[in-house]
Amino acid sequence: MIRTRFQKITLGIAGATALGIGGAILFAPQGFYAGYGIAIGSDPSLLSELRAPGAGLAAFGAVMLAGIFRPALRQPAMVAALAVFLAFPAGRLVGLVADGMPSNGILAALLLELVIAALCVLAWRPGAGAATRRAPG
Repeated sequence: MIRTRFQKITLGIAGATALGIGGAILFAPQGFYAGYGIAIGSDPSLLSELRAPGAGLAAFGAVMLAGIFRPALRQPAMVAALAVFLAFPAGRLVGLVADGMPSNGILAALLLELVIAALCVLAWRPGAGAATRRAPG
């Protein structure tokens, strides 16, 4: 599958963001959530419930980044990027409607996720890259 430079850059942004955030949640959940003004304490069950999706997010980020360099992983990388960056803002919007206004940090995260989602949609819309084709790899 042939990818344009914009598509590779978008995968890089999405992958680095997912890997970074997922890694932070996995390895330092208290510090990560403190940045949003959320004190999660030291309950092992809660920490486990936070670390597990953090690991999943980091893994998806790694797949996204690998898709830049490995042609066989490009399609799964694009699917992962679209799934992650459409699902996260969708979940936050449901929370906003169901639960009310979150902190400014959460709203900033929502904005970042929407920007990355828009990049992903633009990069992989039908016909994207048709005008400027590049060699595989």
